[in-house]
Amino acid sequence: MTQGLIYAVIAIGSVLIGGLITFFIQKTVISRRVRNAQREAERLLEEAKTTHKEMLLEAKEEAIKVKGEAEADNRERRLELQRLEKRLAQKEENLERKSEATERREHSVAQRETEAQEVRSQLDELRQRQIQHLELISGMTTAEAKSELLKEIEGEIREDASRKVREIEAQMREEADQKAREILSTAMQRCASEVVSETTISVVPLPSDEMKGRLIGREGRNIRAMEHATGVDLIIDDTPETVTLSSFDPMRREVARIALERLIQDGRIHPARIEEMVEKARKEVEETIMAEGEQAAYKAGVHGLHPELLKLLGRLKYRTSYGQNVLLHSIEVAQLSSMLASEVGADVDVAVKAGLLHDIGKAVDQQVEGPHALIGANIVRQWDRSPKVVQAIAEHHGEAGTTSVEGFIVSVADALSGARPGARRESLEHYLKRLEALESIANSFPGVEKSFAIQAGREIRIMVKPSEIDDLEALRLARDIVKRVEETLAYPGQIKVIVIRETRAVEYAK
Repeated sequence: MTQGLIYAVIAIGSVLIGGLITFFIQKTVISRRVRNAQREAERLLEEAKTTHKEMLLEAKEEAIKVKGEAEADNRERRLELQRLEKRLAQKEENLERKSEATERREHSVAQRETEAQEVRSQLDELRQRQIQHLELISGMTTAEAKSELLKEIEGEIREDASRKVREIEAQMREEADQKAREILSTAMQRCASEVVSETTISVVPLPSDEMKGRLIGREGRNIRAMEHATGVDLIIDDTPETVTLSSFDPMRREVARIALERLIQDGRIHPARIEEMVEKARKEVEETIMAEGEQAAYKAGVHGLHPELLKLLGRLKYRTSYGQNVLLHSIEVAQLSSMLASEVGADVDVAVKAGLLHDIGKAVDQQVEGPHALIGANIVRQWDRSPKVVQAIAEHHGEAGTTSVEGFIVSVADALSGARPGARRESLEHYLKRLEALESIANSFPGVEKSFAIQAGREIRIMVKPSEIDDLEALRLARDIVKRVEETLAYPGQIKVIVIRETRAVEYAK
């Protein structure tokens, strides 16, 4: 028991001794750290004092520098103020000198005015004495003398003025005539284009004379189908390797020419194929019409036209006026209008557009009643927002009363284009009008599907609707048309009227 207690006391003592040793060691370490921290704080404090001194020195130096600059600036300003004061003093001296000189001049002017007033008074007295003396000599008062003098002067002035006015009028008339001739000759020379006369026939070459028999077909069925589909007269005669297409309507003739050339290349010639080719040719001609309208607008320098106007403009390619192609005529009128408008100072854009579209009414005048100028103006009014262009188109033939400058210009350009030697043939126009009237008479009867004037107007072929016209009615229709033609048209020789009634039965094998 005693030994265990001893061990316990020893253990406790060892623990206490270890704890004391540990305490003294930690105390020593802490003391060392405290001393190090004190030394570091003293060092930082010294550095801070040193930095503070340096900053104070820099601040003093900066303040001294700013003070020096301010003093230098003040010195410069004082010098500048001294210079300004000297200049002001000099100006004041100059103003004083000028003021003194002005006063001297005013005094001198006042003296001269006084002298001039005295001289005027003396002159007035002298004038009055002279007037009294003249009145005594002439026996008239001043008012009577003035009236008499004014009458004489007025008569002389009127005579001189009348003579001068007559001279000016004669000179202006001569100059205006000369200027007009110069403008017209210049425009005509600048627009020197060839004259192309339209004809009523087209010639299609054949690869051989054997093709003529194939075009005629068995018992003439092919040539009849071609004439029926196109309204064009096919003339197959002894001329080697050629077929002549005759029609007064250039559009029909062009459709027939294209279809015939395609049939010759294809080699398959029969009524169904003919109708197919004619339909394709019509579509191609429609595309050509649009392209021709766009090309005409480009040549004339007119942009932004509505597609409907371009289409109607292209249709003029297949229209003639006294043998002159209307589309080429319209382009020429647009060019002449542009030149004339630029010469006289008018609106060039309005004149060019009106010149190009002035005959557009001829594209539809067969379907619409009235003068083509007014028809064209109504058409353009629908698709163009320029009232000046519409007015110029309506006025170019005088139906609406020519009032605008552009209307006069288009009228003059139209006359220039048509009046050139060889530009038009009146007999052809009359001939075409007779053919158109012949077809119009036939189309006016009920039951008529379409009609074609062929053989130079000596024959008209009329296709009727079989559902509306029977065989007996076809005979009666032919007699009625003959009577109407005899009553309304004047023509040489005789006109053959053929009424065709055709019934087709079509079935398809499947």
